[in-house]
Amino acid sequence: MTSLIDVIFLLLLFFMLSSTFSKFSEIELTAGGSGPGRAAETPPLFLQLRPGDLSLNGQNLALDALVPALRQSASAPDSAKAPRTLLISLASEVTSQRLTDLLATLRGTEGISPIILGRAPR
Repeated sequence: MTSLIDVIFLLLLFFMLSSTFSKFSEIELTAGGSGPGRAAETPPLFLQLRPGDLSLNGQNLALDALVPALRQSASAPDSAKAPRTLLISLASEVTSQRLTDLLATLRGTEGISPIILGRAPR
């Protein structure tokens, strides 16, 4: 009987130490819908995501410099009150973790509406 209790205790200890109690975060994605019948008053921003870096409207940036650049372009005097569209093009080598990091960075940025275009052809 004593050895059975020892085995149960060891199994309990093993499962408690091997399990994780972290909470997984989630990223909200919205599907594209039909837009208004007229052209947008402000042109969209274009972001190209690559494995090592990214570029916003042709200007190379680091991931941590993206939010200030987006805030500056979203608060431009010609921008309307509607969120500004950010078109995101993915290079063929971009991983899902890199895209998730980008979306987590964009989550706190107001005035931006991201749309993921897909992977660029090789």
